[in-house]
Amino acid sequence: MSGRIVVLTGGVGGAKLALGLCHAVPAESVTAIVNTGDDFRHLGLWISPDLDTLLYTLSGKSDEERGWGRASESWNFMAVLRTLGGEDWFQLGDGDLALHVERSRRLQAGRTLTDVMADYGRSWHVAAEILPMSDQPVATWLDTDEGPLPFQRYFVERRCAPRATAVRFDGAEQALPGPDVIARLTSPDTKAILIAPSNPYLSIDPILAVPGIRAALASAVAPVVAVSPLVGGDAVKGPTRKLMDELGMPATPRAIADHYAGIIDALLVDERDRGAPLPETAHDFCDTLMLTLDDRLRVAHAALDLAARTTR
Repeated sequence: MSGRIVVLTGGVGGAKLALGLCHAVPAESVTAIVNTGDDFRHLGLWISPDLDTLLYTLSGKSDEERGWGRASESWNFMAVLRTLGGEDWFQLGDGDLALHVERSRRLQAGRTLTDVMADYGRSWHVAAEILPMSDQPVATWLDTDEGPLPFQRYFVERRCAPRATAVRFDGAEQALPGPDVIARLTSPDTKAILIAPSNPYLSIDPILAVPGIRAALASAVAPVVAVSPLVGGDAVKGPTRKLMDELGMPATPRAIADHYAGIIDALLVDERDRGAPLPETAHDFCDTLMLTLDDRLRVAHAALDLAARTTR
């Protein structure tokens, strides 16, 4: 498929699909629009977990064994921080810390998050385009049985244990789409728009909450194909299934398609979910479990093939 491929992504699963896309088509033709709803200030630094996960993955620096952060990381900073009684619930490796320190310095100097990530991509020879969903802060919060929790407190410190009753995105109404985000979604040169198998409620919904992005997806010329985050009715990792249960939604491909109603044209479903309630919209099946690079390439090809057979 020639032309630009755009993927909406957040988290490890989304980064895996983005990597597969960069091997399925020329990497310079891939644009990733990335969730920044879980960005936060910690220890005086601006932390962008989903952006950094994608950056590490596409630059070959991710820790495949641990599943997050940088490979061959060292932890001297955290060790000293603990001796001082500092907050150690959010792990910052030494190499990772350099990324946050430099990003914070550039943001404080007046640069935008989009500019900083473009600089980082060039420095590490990432051919794909990485676009934050917005340069304005948007914060994901969860209302839980323990009270309101910001995303990282819920996800990292409490390990998703609290029962969620609602998800909200503070600042989204005032945010603007990042530069080029709307242009990439609506360009006639864009041949397919994919929604990665990221958590719909915590990784994709923050992107859709930024004014203008949902409308751009609905009016885009290119077909929009989502990859279901469910594998055999469950999530590979993370709280997708738990959230669906707590928010009263069945963990089925049909529920995922219904969640994206009005913006997607087709859904790629894991082959283990053939017997589950399926969407009324167009759909196809594939083994969507992405453990190896070959797996990621397989899912990328399946999503692109489905997009090529789908019209708006």
